[in-house]
Amino acid sequence: MKANSCPELQNGSRTSLQNTPRIVLLLTATLLLLAIIPLYLFPLLATSLAWRSLSFSSSSSSSSSSSSSSDMVRESITGLGVAQHSCDIFRGEWVPNPNAPYYTNESCWAIHEHQNCIKFGRPDTGFMKWRWKPTHCELPVFNPAQFLELVRGKSLAFVGDSVGRNQMQSLICLLLRVTYVVDSSLTQDEKFRRYHLPTHNFTVASFWSPFLVRAQEADPNGPTLTGLFNLYLDEPDSNWTTKMTEFDYVIVSAGHWFFRPTMFYEGGQLVGCHYCLAPNVTDLTMYYSYRRVFRAAFRVFNSLEGFRGTVLLRTYAPSHFENGEWDKGGNCVRRQPFRREDTRLDGINLEMYMTQVEEFREAEREGREKGVRFRLLDTTDAMLLRPDGHPSRYGHLPHVNVTMYNDCVHWCLPGPIDTWNDFLLHILKNEGGRARSWNARKSTIK
Repeated sequence: MKANSCPELQNGSRTSLQNTPRIVLLLTATLLLLAIIPLYLFPLLATSLAWRSLSFSSSSSSSSSSSSSSDMVRESITGLGVAQHSCDIFRGEWVPNPNAPYYTNESCWAIHEHQNCIKFGRPDTGFMKWRWKPTHCELPVFNPAQFLELVRGKSLAFVGDSVGRNQMQSLICLLLRVTYVVDSSLTQDEKFRRYHLPTHNFTVASFWSPFLVRAQEADPNGPTLTGLFNLYLDEPDSNWTTKMTEFDYVIVSAGHWFFRPTMFYEGGQLVGCHYCLAPNVTDLTMYYSYRRVFRAAFRVFNSLEGFRGTVLLRTYAPSHFENGEWDKGGNCVRRQPFRREDTRLDGINLEMYMTQVEEFREAEREGREKGVRFRLLDTTDAMLLRPDGHPSRYGHLPHVNVTMYNDCVHWCLPGPIDTWNDFLLHILKNEGGRARSWNARKSTIK
């Protein structure tokens, strides 16, 4: 009787017992999801932000698309459509760095005498104690061990003038902190040097070609007593063009030699000049030749059989002569970097920069079709702000008769030019990320 006295209660109890585990399971599952989702959500968000901090909008259009993709990923994760700044490592300010420098003029044999400012008595050392801080992210200082791992078994060439060689010497000084270097030059000519780092089978070389095209000195004096040169604007200099298939990375640069008086030849015919002061010869200005030589140089890589490397344009680095031109008493005596609001890129500096970049963008577009990678090593903005980083009169002994007594073109070592190799390492790391992404895509397709 008791068993059957209240069948509704008995059924209700059974239903309750059956439903309780389901409710408990649902609650447990909900709590687990709430606990697990952030663990997946925030690492992915952090990865997205890290991806954005590694991208830089000036390097290429492909890096711009990477930044855009990152923003889309971030918005899809967070559900927010707030515009975020992409990281352009080439726009920023110089900030104090008490840890610098990372080598000394005494510890590095690679420093050229003319850039060994401390040796020749520069009294201040503050110019060495700054680092470049991009506006919206951080740029790590150069890590030689990391760099060497990225370039293991590879090779790097610097093509251009003595400012390009200035960067190579900085790179060697930075690498000597963790390894040793063997001179493997094929000639005794100081303008063409090659060094090997056996620990990582890495080779670095410099090719002197201040005009990038074939050039001949027509008059050792010329209108300004700095020489008059014939430039063959459609004939890239074979001193470097015949060697480029040997290299995985090539840094191309040129600049200050174009201020000298020059005669322009195209197709074997005289077409004009820059400040030649010759009768019946049109002054086309230095910007004409500057554009043409970069166009010719970039075409070499886009048409070079067997070249599968990466070409980097190191952009124009402004000089800082004040109170006169270089041969009329001009000097660079400032002892601190400019702040952003102190100066701006304009005039000749802007024109030189824009000429380079316009030709670079066109070559980059063509290179994408031909499988040649072009990257921008944009040093112009950073170096515009460093009037304090030049040797000035501390690149030689006092009272020595030198062509440029106050050097406001090259850069002291150690000094701000070391930052160019911070930029270079960042680009190589970015290239590694692109390569991994491409390999992953290829394996997915297979």
